[in-house]
Amino acid sequence: MDKLNLLIVDDKQENIVALEALLHQHDINIVTTTSPNEALRICWEKDIAIALVDVQMPGMDGFELVEILKNNPRTQEIMVIFVTAISVETKYAIKGLNVGAVDYLYKPLDPYITSAKVDSFVQLVRNQREIKRKNIQLEHFQDELIKAKEEAEQGKRAKENFLANMSHEIRTPINGIIGLVHLLEKSPLNESQKEIIELLSVSSDSLLGVINDILDISKIEAGKFRINFAETDIRQLIQQAINLLNIRAKEKHIDLILEIDENLPYIIIADSLRLNQILMNLLSNAIKFTSEGSVTLKVEVVNKKSNNAQINFSITDTGIGISQDNLSKIFESFEQAEDQTIAKYGGTGLGLSIVKKLAELKGGLLNVVSEEGKGSTFSFTRWYEFVEGKSVEKEVVEPDFLTSLKGIRILVAEDNPINKFLIVKLLDSWDAETMVVENGQEALDILKDNDYDIILMDTYMPVMNGLEAIKRIRLGHIPGKNKIPIITFSAGVLDKDKETAIKAGANDVVGKPFKVNVLHQKIKLYANKTKH
Repeated sequence: MDKLNLLIVDDKQENIVALEALLHQHDINIVTTTSPNEALRICWEKDIAIALVDVQMPGMDGFELVEILKNNPRTQEIMVIFVTAISVETKYAIKGLNVGAVDYLYKPLDPYITSAKVDSFVQLVRNQREIKRKNIQLEHFQDELIKAKEEAEQGKRAKENFLANMSHEIRTPINGIIGLVHLLEKSPLNESQKEIIELLSVSSDSLLGVINDILDISKIEAGKFRINFAETDIRQLIQQAINLLNIRAKEKHIDLILEIDENLPYIIIADSLRLNQILMNLLSNAIKFTSEGSVTLKVEVVNKKSNNAQINFSITDTGIGISQDNLSKIFESFEQAEDQTIAKYGGTGLGLSIVKKLAELKGGLLNVVSEEGKGSTFSFTRWYEFVEGKSVEKEVVEPDFLTSLKGIRILVAEDNPINKFLIVKLLDSWDAETMVVENGQEALDILKDNDYDIILMDTYMPVMNGLEAIKRIRLGHIPGKNKIPIITFSAGVLDKDKETAIKAGANDVVGKPFKVNVLHQKIKLYANKTKH
C-alpha cells in the first residue's frame, strides 16, 4: 500500500513534535514545517493528501494559507484540518470551512479524537483516490471498447463489401454459363451433344450450389440473413423436395421413402425457402453418404396447442454413420467427419453448418443420432402456427414457349461480354428491339435521343454504375424520361443490395443467375404498363 503524505504546519516546533508522535503510522509519511511559505512550496512539490494547519501563525495565518492552496488547481484537492487554540465560536468555524477546510481540531488536542479524525480522513482520501483510479481505468476501458467497436464495425463493413463484391464477381460468370446452357438446350443437338449439355448443366448447378453455400454462411455470420414467414403448403413443399432428390436416389439404387403424419396441417406459417433449404441439405447429405438401403423423411406432429403445432422433420439413412468422436465437429464450418470423407465424397463441409445456423435462426432445434457403419438420423423440431381450412394458390408453371415481345424497345446496360451476349440472344429470340451499351453513362447518353419502353441495367459497371445512372434518370437529368421502367440485374446476395437498388429508383430487381421465365415475365409486365 502506498504511503500518504500528511503535512503539519505550525509555528511552534513542540506542537509539531506532539502531533508527529500522536499520528505516527506505517502507512503515513509525515512532512512538517513551521513556515506557511515553506508549506506552499512543499504542497506544490509533493503529493500532499492531508494538511493539519495551525490557524494562528505570524506573517501568514492558516486562513490565508488555505485560501491560496484552494485557489490553485494543483493543490485544491488537499484535505485541510484546522488546528486552533482560539475561541470555538461559530464564526471562526464558518470562516475556516468557507476557505476550504474539512474539519477543526481544538487545542489542547484530545489524542483519541485527533487520531480518530485523522484516521477517518486518511481512509476517505484512500477511497477517493481508489475511485479516481477506477474512473481512469474505466475511461481507459471505455476508450478501448469504443476503439474495439469501431474496429468491429469497420471489419463488418469490410466483410459486407467483400461479400457483395465476391457475390458479383462469382455469380456474374455463373449466370453466363447457366444462361448459355439454356440457349444451347433450345438449339438442335444430336444425342452426344445433348449428353454433354446435360453434364454441363449439372456441373454449373453444382458449382452454383457451392457458391450459394459459401455466400449463405457469410451472410449468416454477418448477421444479414432474414427469415421471411408466409403461408406455406407444407405437404407440397415436402413432396417437391422428395421429387427433386428421387432421381439421385434411384441412380444410387436406394429407396427414398416419405412418411407424413395424417395430423400434419396443410398450411403453416413458415419461411418456405429456408425450410426447403434445411430439408434439401439433410436429404442430399443422407443420399450422398448412403450406398445401399434407404433414406426416409418422416414428418410428424409431436404436440398441438390451439392453432400451433410442434412439427418434427427427421431424415434417417442406412449410410456410413458418424463416430461419437466426430459428432461434435460435423456442424462446424468447412469440417467433415473424417479427412478421407472429403476425398471419397467431396463437398465443402458447409451443408450441416448452414442447416444448424438456419435451424437456430428459425427458432428450431437440430439433433443428430448416429452409429458408425449403421446410419444416422438428423431431426429438426419447431413450433409452427397453422391455418385451418385454407389452401395455397398453386404456382403457375410457365410454358416452355414464351410469348413474343415484338414491338417492345429495350435498352440494355451490361459490361460483361458473356451476359451481354446471353441477354441479347434471349431478347432476340423473343423478337424484342434491343440496344446495348456498356455502362451507365452510355445509357444516359443514348437515352437523350432515343425512346425505350424499358431499361435492363446491371448494377456494377465501369465509368458509371447502374445505381448512379438510375438516380440521374429519376432526378430528371434527361427530360421526359424520368418515369421509364428500369429493372436491375444484381449478383448481390444481401437484402441491402436489393433495397439499395429500389431506393435508387429501380422498379424491380432480377438476381443473377436469373430464371429466363422470370426475366420475360417482368419485361412484359413493366413494358406493357408503359405502352398503356
